[in-house]
Amino acid sequence: MKHILITGGAGFIGSNFINYFLRKYPQYFLINLDLLTYAGDLANLKDIESYAFIEGNICDEGLVKDIFARYNIEAVIHFAAESHVDNSIATPSKFVQTNVNGTFNLLHNAYLSWFNAPHCPKSGKENAVFHHISTDEVYGSLGESGYFTESTPYAPNSPYSASKAGSDMLVRAYFHTYGLKTLMTNCSNNYGPKQHDEKLIPTIIRNALQGKSIPIYGDGKNVRDWLFVKDHCRGIDVVFHSCYFGESFNIGGGNEKSNIELAQMICKVLDEKYPKETSYKEQITFVQDRAGHDRRYAIDFSKIHKFLDWKPSESLESGIAQTIDWYIHKYRG
Repeated sequence: MKHILITGGAGFIGSNFINYFLRKYPQYFLINLDLLTYAGDLANLKDIESYAFIEGNICDEGLVKDIFARYNIEAVIHFAAESHVDNSIATPSKFVQTNVNGTFNLLHNAYLSWFNAPHCPKSGKENAVFHHISTDEVYGSLGESGYFTESTPYAPNSPYSASKAGSDMLVRAYFHTYGLKTLMTNCSNNYGPKQHDEKLIPTIIRNALQGKSIPIYGDGKNVRDWLFVKDHCRGIDVVFHSCYFGESFNIGGGNEKSNIELAQMICKVLDEKYPKETSYKEQITFVQDRAGHDRRYAIDFSKIHKFLDWKPSESLESGIAQTIDWYIHKYRG
């Protein structure tokens, strides 16, 4: 039975991934290391029993070293991160600590556990893999046209994206310097069930249902490429089981929408699913723009489609409908 360390598995993407992964691969044993900050919730995993949970910090050197030894870890899938841009503007040090130092701690303990020396793996650890989950925000901001590819130069514009860019560079360094078999995926904006309330789509749905203003930054014309979380899980799966070590793959949804278009789309669905006297669109309010707000993200996912035959299975319409159903149940019972 293969022992895989999952970091941040109680969070939004991590918990969706564990639910997906264990149902598909019951022969794997997962060890979920999560600090259970405000963004992590074990209730996200209430239907899963066959895994080990460890509450702890990826920056804790002794703990991570012990986990590698105690569980004979053979692979890492690294989700754990501070991820909210607004929070990174207010408290950037937390993002550097977790995203940069925490990733370094995991990488170095993986190297010490799996290698005798650079490019000399220990017996039985020749196939050990470190898969790092990252973001398209490391590429910076696009104009009205064009797409991020795996060769797009890094140009992060927020403390969050800068800290993720730093972690990506460490992953690259451990592949080239030490021979660690690394894989990296950079995704577009995820949405779906179990996302934390602070994020845009849950905020739109929650405020709409509660009769509150729906806040949209600036002029609402900032564009994002939206990826349904279960499609992201499938993308991580195919990359993890590939042999493209040292490579990165962009995972995108192919669903570009401005923030105002997205809010109007959600309100229209709510008007149909949970109607009231007036349209939810009337609750949309424009608020002061975020500092350093990137204008547009859009991902070219042709590489993962060409090499691993992956593409999104959900349209934005079908994914939003599932997401709204989940949040109506959460907020309305």
